[in-house]
Amino acid sequence: MKKILFTGARSGIAHATIKRLLNKKYIIYLTVHTEKQLEMAQKTYKNYENVICLKIDITNKNDLMKIEGLDIDILVCNAATGEGGSIVEIPMSLVRHNFEVNVFSNFELIQKVFKQMIKKNKGRIIVMSSLIRLTPINFLGVYGATKSAISNLMFTLNNELKLLDTDVKVILVEPGAYYTGSNQVMLDNKYVWMNKDSYFSNCIEEIRKTENRLFNLVERNSLTSVVRTMERAIESTCPKFLYQVPLSQAIVAKLFNFIFF
Repeated sequence: MKKILFTGARSGIAHATIKRLLNKKYIIYLTVHTEKQLEMAQKTYKNYENVICLKIDITNKNDLMKIEGLDIDILVCNAATGEGGSIVEIPMSLVRHNFEVNVFSNFELIQKVFKQMIKKNKGRIIVMSSLIRLTPINFLGVYGATKSAISNLMFTLNNELKLLDTDVKVILVEPGAYYTGSNQVMLDNKYVWMNKDSYFSNCIEEIRKTENRLFNLVERNSLTSVVRTMERAIESTCPKFLYQVPLSQAIVAKLFNFIFF
């Protein structure tokens, strides 16, 4: 049975993908960020012997060491966070934290797991990025920058692996806007510190309305298309390097990028 490790598997796309894999021949390492989330995950999957729940905060060195003892065939890097706010006033502590989670810690995790896979000369590393790297959105610039960075790293890694005689594959998945609740958290968290002292204090309500209109328009309520894409990335004998989904949003993102950049 192949062993799959999902980071950031509390909810959303990773959670929905795991549900599709439960009755297939996989051992699933389901990792979450906190002890409280671990308790909830253990209750949810208590009847599945092939699911092993772990508390792994990828920014915690001790937690990352837990992974070194696991024999992983497929790594799904899904752990991420998002900080909203204007790039001219967002606190640098939030910027650093966003890059630490979405880029640096994922990068370190990939290096650790790759070291195991290269010894076996096989394995699959699936990295979740976002179509936002192609379509900059006001007040989501920091989050978009982290996704641009991790995508760029994966494009480079994919090219580097072509120089090695190895069956270790890297796969980049770039979803568009799906309703999981995480977008709403990212849209709202900037208002904790964007108060009357903000450069944009006179238009905060208009910013809220514009963001709500945009995401109400583009967010997909069904995760079916992205979960099917994840299944292909995990199970295909000849997976593509890059998956962008849904197709309609991928086309719009590419056109936007071509016209304006």
